[in-house]
Amino acid sequence: MKHSLFILLVVVLTLYTSDAFAQSTAGRNAVLNHTAIYVKDVKATAAFYHSIIGLDTIPEPFHDGKHAWFSIAPGVAMHVIQGADQRKEYYKNQHTCFSVASVDAFTALLKKNHIPWEDRDGSKMATTMRVDGVKQIWLQDPDGYWIEINDAKE
Repeated sequence: MKHSLFILLVVVLTLYTSDAFAQSTAGRNAVLNHTAIYVKDVKATAAFYHSIIGLDTIPEPFHDGKHAWFSIAPGVAMHVIQGADQRKEYYKNQHTCFSVASVDAFTALLKKNHIPWEDRDGSKMATTMRVDGVKQIWLQDPDGYWIEINDAKE
């Protein structure tokens, strides 16, 4: 009897949670699942995002040495894919932004690792203070993708 009751409970919970998931996603706007960047050297770029930006790696299914996946927010990933033939030039306004607890502490890490950054207008080793009080900097990853770092709380 207890075994049958347990199985019934599992079935009911499974149906309820799958129905709740279907209802929560039905008619909903799209949500971000992942973003991807195409790079020349996946090892160098992966090391940068892990050691400098501080992202955690997540399992990737390919296991071919040409992919690295990172968690960038709850349920959101960044895929780094090797295959670009050269470093390219990108526009600063097309960037990815990460928030940190302290821009000053982050720039100290950049200084220690000899990584240049700039403010919004391109002044080297400078920061920008937005009108809302958020401090920010910009830097480029090994393949030239622009990254904004700020101390926004939300």
